[in-house]
Amino acid sequence: MESQAPDCRATTDDWAEMRREMPIARDWAYFDHAAVAPLSAPAADAMRQYIQDSADDGTASWLKWKDCREALRNRAAKFLGADVAEIGLVRSTTEGINIVAEGFPWQSGDNIVTLADEYPSNLYPWMNQAYRGVETRRVPTDNGRVDLDRLTGACDARTRIVSVSWVGYASGWRCDLDKVADIAHRHGALFFLDAIQALGAFPLDVSKVDVDFLSADGHKWMLGPEAAGLFFIRRKHLERLHPIGVGANSVVHSTDYARVDFTLKPTAERFEGGSSNMVGFAGLGASLELLMRHDAQSIAEQVLAIGDLACERLLKAGATIRSRREQDEHKSGIVVFDWPGTDPQIVRKKLIDRYVLLSCRGGGLRISPHAYTNRDDVDRLIDSLKSI
Repeated sequence: MESQAPDCRATTDDWAEMRREMPIARDWAYFDHAAVAPLSAPAADAMRQYIQDSADDGTASWLKWKDCREALRNRAAKFLGADVAEIGLVRSTTEGINIVAEGFPWQSGDNIVTLADEYPSNLYPWMNQAYRGVETRRVPTDNGRVDLDRLTGACDARTRIVSVSWVGYASGWRCDLDKVADIAHRHGALFFLDAIQALGAFPLDVSKVDVDFLSADGHKWMLGPEAAGLFFIRRKHLERLHPIGVGANSVVHSTDYARVDFTLKPTAERFEGGSSNMVGFAGLGASLELLMRHDAQSIAEQVLAIGDLACERLLKAGATIRSRREQDEHKSGIVVFDWPGTDPQIVRKKLIDRYVLLSCRGGGLRISPHAYTNRDDVDRLIDSLKSI
């Protein structure tokens, strides 16, 4: 599939344009996209319009918003380099993980390999398969750094799935997806990617990167609302999973309610059994459209450049950088650091008073700028830290 991104590099004017679409930037220096992103203006407008239509016209406007939902599905397929039939719309990253964890044809003695410091949503659904006799193997990391030899060593002939986060939420380490996919497939296993901490900040083309399954809610780097996300399943695996949560929308004749015929849709929609989060998907679709106006690689380069600038300024101000950023290919939009002499939670509260927002993760402070974040925001971050 051909890339939908323009053949150009973004300029300062491009980021100024993007910044104008982020109302949060008027008052805040926002460094918390790895937690919950602020809504883009297009997302907020789309959601307000849905609410107004629902209040004014009820079901008379339903088909309009159903079309909007399907536009998101098509847009997401282009965004990922996937076929439309491979895209499911989910309420969370967790839901996407559970579609696979609960639907996979496990046998007693199988195992799944993941990382010891994964976010709980990429641990508990796998650990929940213990009652089936499935072992979850958690590979230790070195301050987030993934040792591929250790990951390989944890796999064997009974490994069915290797599941890792593209970017570690508490470290900022970005995995090499091609290498992880190769490890999984060399052992006859499938590769599940928890993409929530990178999708929207870094480009991914699943026609070139051999990911078998992917899940990501839209409320972080895709600048959408919570409870509206994307699920990808490579088409050849559709029949491999036993669908869970099936309902009226799972079957081919989904709008013919009087016809009882349990013929599942031949697409990822079969996993969308019940009512959709229409207002959330309207918002995510609008934010995804905003992101796709820009070259995906340029967004990644800008995210990394702002992160590098912040690290440089933090080090000069006396901070200690925890995140491993020696290698460009493993840098991400997440930087975890220590600020001397003050409890991280106290730092966070004091910065909120100065309209600077970050998180506490992994025992330190975590910043996560997006492409619209600028030097003035970094200046405010540093000045605010110095004033504590």
